[in-house]
Amino acid sequence: MTIRVLLVDDQALIRMGFRLILDGTEDITVVGEAPDGRTAIRLAQTLRPDVILLDIRMPGMDGLEATGRLLAEDPDAKILILTTFDLDEYAYHALRAGASGFLLKDAPVAELLAGVRAVAVGHAVTAPRITRLLLDRFAPQLPTGPLRTPDGRTLPNLTQRENEVLLLVAKGQSNAEIAASLGIGEVTVKTHVARVLTKLGLRNRIAAAIYAHEHHLTRT
Repeated sequence: MTIRVLLVDDQALIRMGFRLILDGTEDITVVGEAPDGRTAIRLAQTLRPDVILLDIRMPGMDGLEATGRLLAEDPDAKILILTTFDLDEYAYHALRAGASGFLLKDAPVAELLAGVRAVAVGHAVTAPRITRLLLDRFAPQLPTGPLRTPDGRTLPNLTQRENEVLLLVAKGQSNAEIAASLGIGEVTVKTHVARVLTKLGLRNRIAAAIYAHEHHLTRT
């Protein structure tokens, strides 16, 4: 199956470079380009791409606002944020809004391609270390509030093990690190993470980490 990508960046040369890389693979093709968020929304409606590769900082409608609008129109949209800085507040808030991950614009070609492929099948793309750094830097800005799911329901009961897994996800640990910390297998960890996401109504492990910090579940 060919992964269809919508490329969004206000700089034509940047778009050209990414197109050359993506179109140079057998399983990825660029189906459209947009110079701003508004055009991206219009093209997403007509092209229905599998992945939207979206610059976070653009004039007019930036990537953060575009992320919110794209997901409002299509909650299943898969958005991979492009940024110049690994600790970018815009990128952080885009992840909080539901983006599937972010990549640096100068990331190695292999990392870019792996990121697009991962997002296309529903995985999140952000290194656990960077997730933790983002949370440590920006989560304190988040408002406090009752422990509720995104749709307003009270927080569902997690089992003790699921709660342990959630807290380790929030600390930026990978599945392998969680497995080592808890003395269980990686497959079991994946099962627990999936159950946590389902119970909390969250899209991916990045959203779970942000959710835990937002509600101060990581505080002892």
